[in-house]
Amino acid sequence: MKDVFRKIPSVDQLLLAPEIRELLDREPRPVVVREIRRRLTAIREGLNRDGATESDVPDSSAIVADVVHRVTTRSRGPRRVLNATGVVLHTNLGRARLAEEAVEAMQEVARGACDLEFDLESGRRSSRGRRLAERLVEITGAEAALVVNNNAGALVLALNELAQGRDAIVSRGELVEIGGSFRLPDVMARTGARLVEVGTTNRTHLEDYERAIGPDTAVLLKVHRSNFLQAGFVSEVSLNDLAALGRERGIPVLHDLGSGSLHPVEATRSEPSLRESLEAPVDVVTLSGDKLLGGPQAGILLGRAAILDRLRRNPLARALRIDKFTIAALAATLDLLDDPQRARERVPVLCALTATPETLERRAKAIAGGLAGCPGLTVGVRADRSEVGGGAVPGIGLPTTVCTLRHESLGTEELARELRALPLPVIGRIADDRVCLDPRSLHPSEDAECVRALEARFGKTGG
Repeated sequence: MKDVFRKIPSVDQLLLAPEIRELLDREPRPVVVREIRRRLTAIREGLNRDGATESDVPDSSAIVADVVHRVTTRSRGPRRVLNATGVVLHTNLGRARLAEEAVEAMQEVARGACDLEFDLESGRRSSRGRRLAERLVEITGAEAALVVNNNAGALVLALNELAQGRDAIVSRGELVEIGGSFRLPDVMARTGARLVEVGTTNRTHLEDYERAIGPDTAVLLKVHRSNFLQAGFVSEVSLNDLAALGRERGIPVLHDLGSGSLHPVEATRSEPSLRESLEAPVDVVTLSGDKLLGGPQAGILLGRAAILDRLRRNPLARALRIDKFTIAALAATLDLLDDPQRARERVPVLCALTATPETLERRAKAIAGGLAGCPGLTVGVRADRSEVGGGAVPGIGLPTTVCTLRHESLGTEELARELRALPLPVIGRIADDRVCLDPRSLHPSEDAECVRALEARFGKTGG
């Protein structure tokens, strides 16, 4: 075995390989050295375990190629992927694709200093969220606005300020569980609010709220069931009726809208819009910036100025505040949303949701045509259904056309895994023993990238 181990190259020898020296021009030396050592250790352990001979030792070129691949594809934070799942707002894939204007705004503030908390006119410190709040008020017509890091944070802040040590009344049918197994009752408990459940799982009436109101009632909370449907023998209190009850009893009404839209499109007609909440009118409405608004992750609070001022002074507001990149991206997105027509043309989420079946069919056929000659692939197209995603419009499919893939020697799961392992990963969905690529969740500019990514793995079209 000593002779076998002598065949294994040293770290210093591998560092002299041209491919490794080129790699060191792009990657940190400690990262490369650690990966070389890991690979050599794995080789030694394998030889010890299997009782291998000299011929089982990989040659230096194979080791170098493996190290280069592992270093260049290592996880270093979120990687760009192509979302071909058909889920427009895919939580696991980063939700909303930002408009180019939002991306450019983020790049601008990333290049150097910016007036994040500085008033250029007076030369004094200012509030980082002031201009963003003013813009939200202009566009939505709300009395006041505040932006924090996400919608869950917005709800926590509102409940902590308004109902800490007191009662928050909510329907049992709205005690939702959100992503990551976080449940509304558990979140509420952390705010210090006391949960008071009313009604039943499937039916809640206005008198249920009326009977539950007592001297310790601080908030009437309505939660939009954005990620599941209730059907059959069901009943819930309308937002208008709950807001009227709150005004009559002098109790703030908080609406956790979640994925509310400013400009509803046909695909989201069944979702309550932001304007409906503001016109009810509730005292505070919370929603996400990275769902149907099509902006970055953020929690937006809109409502009465007196209440929003209290929330702004709450110490949690400092812990939940947004950074310069979120402010820049959300401000740019709001500029687009100010004009409904421009929003439908420039905000990628709205573009995807309003794409016509004819356009999607043409794009799916173009993707299939680009892949038709790849060796081993059987390519087709068929009608299918897309999803809005992000917990919005559950159970409602949008008509689409997908490009379907099968491989002569790879199973469907294996083929999907191969697509995920590409330098630019392609994430599709599996249906009827085929990998499906849905153009609805791809930006039109990504269609050709998708074809090139697969060609690089399976061979050039016509090859």
